Amino acid sequence: MKIRKTLAASLTATIVALSLVAAAQLPDPGMTIDKERTAIVITDPQNDFLSPDGVAWGVVGKSVEANHTVENLETLFKLGKENGIPVFVSPHYYFPTDHVWKFEGALEALMHKIGMFDRKGALDVEGFEGSGADWLERYKPYIEDGKTIVTSPHKVYGPETNDLVLQLRKRGIDKIILGGMSANLCTESHMRELLEQGFEVAVIKDATAAAQVAEGDGYEAAVVNFRFIANTVWTTAELVERLATTDATQ
Repeated sequence: MKIRKTLAASLTATIVALSLVAAAQLPDPGMTIDKERTAIVITDPQNDFLSPDGVAWGVVGKSVEANHTVENLETLFKLGKENGIPVFVSPHYYFPTDHVWKFEGALEALMHKIGMFDRKGALDVEGFEGSGADWLERYKPYIEDGKTIVTSPHKVYGPETNDLVLQLRKRGIDKIILGGMSANLCTESHMRELLEQGFEVAVIKDATAAAQVAEGDGYEAAVVNFRFIANTVWTTAELVERLATTDATQ
């Protein structure tokens, strides 16, 4: 009798545990793409992150290559142009006046130390062409076509310090397809602020990458948070399929 009771109790405990696991499964709210209300937002598509010559390549390069980030970001640019979806770029620049800040976070201090995204001045483009702050060369035809909206620079990680939200609101946009660099820093910070501002956000998880350092893998940390926080998380291939389906139903 005791054995039966023990087995029954064990079975009950197992069922309860499995139920709790099932209940903890996160829902996927999804996001419907309405081309009249949707924008593609790309953070920091710049040489210092995405070029082997960039100052951050030593810590982000493996993640960029593993995710095919450079190619997938180019696909996002192409999809925007081909589907009439406006593309916004939120860049990261540091001017000489930014180097006299009195306090910084860990990555801010590192970026300033290695001269990441440095420019000579807000109105000075001397030496900008081909620099670490410049766009990756293969993206220039998309960014410099006179249609892509390049916002003022964000200064830490999120769009709280630039005009991205204003530019989106002025165009009646409330749905965002998000990619860019770096996953657990600027990209995640943009996701968080845009959601707080009332936008729907779909993150393209292989159109980003992050640093791998002794303290941990920034990309893996970001992907977990994308899943917890964003409306949905897609791959680039999934976005291509969804846009094709959107075209077929319109």
